[in-house]
Amino acid sequence: MQVAVWDTYVTRKDDKVMHFDIIVPDTLKDENVIYNYGKEYLKTKGQEGQSLTSTESKYCHTEEVKTHWEADIRERGYYIYEMENCD
Repeated sequence: MQVAVWDTYVTRKDDKVMHFDIIVPDTLKDENVIYNYGKEYLKTKGQEGQSLTSTESKYCHTEEVKTHWEADIRERGYYIYEMENCD
């Protein structure tokens, strides 16, 4: 399965910047759906209400799905790869 990686930077409520990737099947083209996946993730981190639009999240590249991403993508439609200030 090929996946699209959306590079995302969201300013948290404490003004730190979260950096994470939203990873979705490459067949998903609806940006609003992708941004909503990011907003679902932000809720799990206590960051609901923070802006997540084309300003914060941009398509980066396509790659082959990693084994440890696949279950989440099949179950929820997406995987979040956390990089910075996501805890």
